[in-house]
Amino acid sequence: MTLRAEAVSWDRGGNLVVDGVSLAPAPGQTVALLGPNGSGKSSLLRLLDGVVRPTSGVVTLDGEDLARVPRREAARAVAVVGQQSSTEVDLTVRDVVELGRLPHRTTFGGDRAADARAVAEALRCTGLTDKADRLWRKLSGGEQQRAHIARALAQEPRELLLDEPTNHLDIRHQLDVLALVTRLPVTTVVALHDLNLAAMFCDAVLVLREGRVVAGGTPADVLTPELIAEVYGVRAEVSLDPRDGRPAIRFLPGVPV
Repeated sequence: MTLRAEAVSWDRGGNLVVDGVSLAPAPGQTVALLGPNGSGKSSLLRLLDGVVRPTSGVVTLDGEDLARVPRREAARAVAVVGQQSSTEVDLTVRDVVELGRLPHRTTFGGDRAADARAVAEALRCTGLTDKADRLWRKLSGGEQQRAHIARALAQEPRELLLDEPTNHLDIRHQLDVLALVTRLPVTTVVALHDLNLAAMFCDAVLVLREGRVVAGGTPADVLTPELIAEVYGVRAEVSLDPRDGRPAIRFLPGVPV
């Protein structure tokens, strides 16, 4: 079992921002949420995280209604990396990563040895071991994002939710971050704007528009010129890479025909 959404809708102040969306990733799969601004990607992630409850439908974790799962227990299974944030507080990279151990703490503290092992492994997986004692705010944008991912990994989750993790990063760091995410032994749902990045790194995509699902499936099946014109209002050529069958998208000037 894994984290699932079953026909979830969310009416926020009279505005239906998610409308009957279902999502059931396979264990270990990386799924991209795609769609223009305002399509409901971030709202769906908030429902999957349990930050808000759906107006209708249900989000389940291991078959149980997420709303009935204690928050600390849910946080041990599901980790979230939000859009890039900033702080002027003098936190080291290790300080940031150690925040991921909070769901495992108890009134009496917790298992310090287990905490240390989890933090060390998260730093290793994200390539930040040699930067553990540096101030987080002095890292590059890509390194800061890796530190946030390391914090999420320190939770030792089975599910990872990421909201636009490549925003404000240069091309190299976009590729590095998504390559890292897809190597992790977790089930991942990631909201993205860049269709080519989704095609390169994700096992499946779910395309949203105005809170509703337009299409879902493999990138090769879903990211067609017709779908891109319908959802994004732009013309595109799509070719399949002969090495791996993944689509590559070239956007064309002018309005769709």
